[in-house]
Amino acid sequence: MTQMILIVEDEPKLAEVLRDYLRHAGFKTFWIVSGSAAVPWVQEHAPALILLDLMLPERNGLEICRDIRTFSSVPIIMITARIEEIDRLQGLESGADDYICKPFSPREMVARVRAVLRRTEVASSFPPVGLTLDQSRYQATLNGYDLDLTAVEFNLLKFLSSKTGQVCTRQQLMDSIYPDERIVADRTIDSHIKKLRKKIALGSSDAEFIHSVYGVGYKFERRDGSVGLSGREVEVP
Repeated sequence: MTQMILIVEDEPKLAEVLRDYLRHAGFKTFWIVSGSAAVPWVQEHAPALILLDLMLPERNGLEICRDIRTFSSVPIIMITARIEEIDRLQGLESGADDYICKPFSPREMVARVRAVLRRTEVASSFPPVGLTLDQSRYQATLNGYDLDLTAVEFNLLKFLSSKTGQVCTRQQLMDSIYPDERIVADRTIDSHIKKLRKKIALGSSDAEFIHSVYGVGYKFERRDGSVGLSGREVEVP
């Protein structure tokens, strides 16, 4: 089945270029100009992925992304002319799966679309092969090995593994393990991650699963050929 990509973009020339390249790559496309029309359209249809401009008339991309996340996990790539770190963090924390900064190559855009769709397919097989999570007992096993996690570590692993391939900010991780909105320092999350990595390594010494994303947070993704417990820092996709 041909996958549908929704383009929410108010620049006609850019939208047309995106449509042409996506169609040439084998995707169907639908184009929406107005920010206010995006959420109702997504509620009535089932796009495989959304290319969402940050600056739109009537509603901005962050608001739209947050609204969509209340009812759908459809992959969203934010298109933005802003490159400051705070804007990247806001985009990710609103629920975006990736972002791409203008100006960009249409070929790069197609490559990112394909990469996010591949990650989504992997994440849909949650939990990952070899990992078993028992919520009733807060027990996690990897390849049959009991990881012996604390409740906080269990919830952290559950959240990260459910977002396989996606970048999770520290704020998202804090919200997932401390729903009472208590104030927690970044180093607390880093400490939990360090302990979790060590326990995971005992169940799988030949692979790493949790990776640092410089300046943002962490990503859960199996990478064979482990070289240690520290986790390599990677660029945000």
